[in-house]
Parts: sequence; structure tokens; C-alpha cells
Amino acid sequence: MSPPPAIPKAGGPGSVIRKSNSSGKMLSMSYSESMRSGISRYHSDQGLNQPRPTDPGELQRLREQRHAAQVKNMEDFLKMNGLALEECVSYQTGMKYRNLGKSGLRVSCLGLGDDLSTTSLPLSFLSLAPLSGQQMAEQLLCLAYENGINLFDTAEVYAAGKRSSLVITTKIFWGGKYVVSSLVVCLKASLERLQLEYVDVVFANRPDPNTPMEETVRAMTHVINQGMAMYWGTSRWSPMEIMEAYSVARQFNQIPPICEQAEYHMFQREKVEVQLPELFHKIGVGAMTWSPLACGIISGKYDSGVPPYSRASLKGYQWLKDKILSEEGRRQQAKLKELQAIAERLGCTLPQLAIAWCLRNEGVSSVLLGASSTDQLMENIGAIQVLPKLSSSITHEVDSILGNKPYSKKDYRS
Repeated sequence: MSPPPAIPKAGGPGSVIRKSNSSGKMLSMSYSESMRSGISRYHSDQGLNQPRPTDPGELQRLREQRHAAQVKNMEDFLKMNGLALEECVSYQTGMKYRNLGKSGLRVSCLGLGDDLSTTSLPLSFLSLAPLSGQQMAEQLLCLAYENGINLFDTAEVYAAGKRSSLVITTKIFWGGKYVVSSLVVCLKASLERLQLEYVDVVFANRPDPNTPMEETVRAMTHVINQGMAMYWGTSRWSPMEIMEAYSVARQFNQIPPICEQAEYHMFQREKVEVQLPELFHKIGVGAMTWSPLACGIISGKYDSGVPPYSRASLKGYQWLKDKILSEEGRRQQAKLKELQAIAERLGCTLPQLAIAWCLRNEGVSSVLLGASSTDQLMENIGAIQVLPKLSSSITHEVDSILGNKPYSKKDYRS
């Protein structure tokens, strides 16, 4: 699937299409005119040039159709002018796209996730979310898409009119409660919520110790052969378990996993920097990482304790509060103050430095972001601009402060 186009903001001049040559301004003006006329024709064909309805369901339908018209018109315009979507998006946002492991699936180096380990706002399907959450979810998803993100790691996502350029994943965990055949039932239920015929990647979320590996591999192969998913991956599996899945798949002519979802940040490095690169070179399994800010610890907001209304102060997050207030937590905060000085020298925020630090590892296909506001999302996306500033000397300085660079038999340079 191709990287997504950047969608012009409502009422904007269509300036997402900018070229460095002299024809850029003319293309931008032409696109604005083409967009307006194209949408007008589409609305006429669909009978949408009518008085604005008041029914919420009808309003939602009109928004979806209007967005579909914008996307189609942009794709037609770019094709007519010989422009590539990835070129236009990269020119505007600097977003980079990498293959997921050794598969042919191209994903943005930053993705958007909805797990509580990476975000405080579940990106629920709009019709199921409360009004305020519905509006915020729509803003976050559209903003991410406009800035070149094409990877959405969520079980429920707003995808109307944009499916051809998105990479959507979902996670399944049966946890010994059901036989593996129920994986098909779970995935079908997820697809119904997504209102999609298939997902790009289905992840086995944690290995099931009560199920033979052969059954898990056969179940994943079955859903792929049925057209319900294009690939499958693992989440929170050990390297030994991933290797076993690969071996079983090869032994029985089944489909092996292409990716592992793993926690990766400045204070947790061993698995992603040592173990997964070995698996990548041996069997082609890539890394999709989550929690680049360590559940908010690296955000800098806990440098003076646990402020009210922060995640660590919420009910059910006592474990996080204990971790922050522990002796190790205090040592981490001291290191973050030193890293803050580096961020200031680079002209970025501490979260941007932390995310760019994760991105510097080219063995990482994509880093999943979490955001509870549009400002936070835009700040995190700004980490892409920090990535070129991470010279070898800066990286060495960061490693010296952290003091936790894992030992590797080989030098996997990013």
C-alpha cells in the first residue's frame, strides 16, 4: 500500500502540493480549482447540493462522502500531473516510510496507537464514542493522516474513503479462554467494528502457553488465506517463541510472522537493539515499537514528583506511580534533566528527542505514538525534524548519560 496523501485543510489553498521548481505555485492554484470543481461535481452526482440536514447520522454520512471526494480528486490530480503521493507527503512533512520487516508492506516510521501504554485516549470508532471523544478521535486521526502517518495500530479506526492508502492493524489475544478457532471469530468481530473486509496485519497479542505453537501458526495462516488479513505478527513474544513460530511455519508450509511489537525507549533497550536485529537478519522479522516515552516518564512532567491529573495519579496506575517514586525512578529523572540540556541545544523538546532517538534505529520499522491532544500529536510528529540532528557524537553523548547501552556481538549501526 502506498503512503497516504496529505489532505488539505478545509478552506485552505491546497498548498499541500508544493514543488521546488517554478511550476509549484501554478500546480497549487490548479489543485485548488480542481478540488473545488471536483467536489462540486461529486456532490451534484450524489445529490448532496441540498440544504444542510440536521440529523447526526446524515451529517456523518455527508462528511464521509465529502472526504472521499477530496481524496479521489487529489489522487486524480496527482496522477494527471505525474506526481507521486510519497514525494508530496515527504516534501511537506519529512515523513519517512520503511518496509515492515522484510515484507513488502511500507509503513510510515511513525504510527498512531490506541493502547493505554501509549495513549490516554482510546481511538474508538466514531459512532461508538462520546461526543467529545468522537471529535478528538476524528481530529487526531485526520491530523496524523495529513502529516503522512499511514499506520494505525487500533482495533477501531475511522477509515471512510481512505482505506487504499492506510495500513491498519489489530491485535487478538485468546489467553487460554477459547480454542484457537475462536481467533477467526475474534477477528471477524474486529473487522465488523472496523467496517473493513480485511486488516493489513493481525497481531497475536502475547503468546498463549496453553496452545501448541502449531495451532497458533495454522490459525494465523488460515485467516490470511481467507483474505481477512495480509500478514500476521507477534506482540510481546520472546525471541525464542518467535523463532519457534517461524520454524513451525517452515516445517508445515505455513505463513510465518513478519513483525514483533515491542516496548522500546531510552530505559528499555535490550530486546529491540540486540535480540530483534538478530531475528531480522535470520528470518526477516521486523520491529514495531511502542511507548517511546515510557508511559510518560520521559515526558519530563514527573521531574518534581507526580502532579495531579497526570496518568500516574489515576486510579489503576499505582504501579506507574511507585515506579516513578522509586530509587530507580529518581535516577531516571536525574538523567532526563541532563538529556533536557541536549534537547535544548538541538532546539527541540525532550519528548521529541526521545522519539527521534527511537527512530534513529533503522531496524525499527515504525514507532507507535500515543496522543491525547492535537498539540501533543504535532509535537511528537516533530521528532522527524530532529532525527537528522542526531549525529554520532550526540548519540554517544546520550548513551553516556543513559549508561545502559546493551552489549551486542555485532555492531548494528542505524
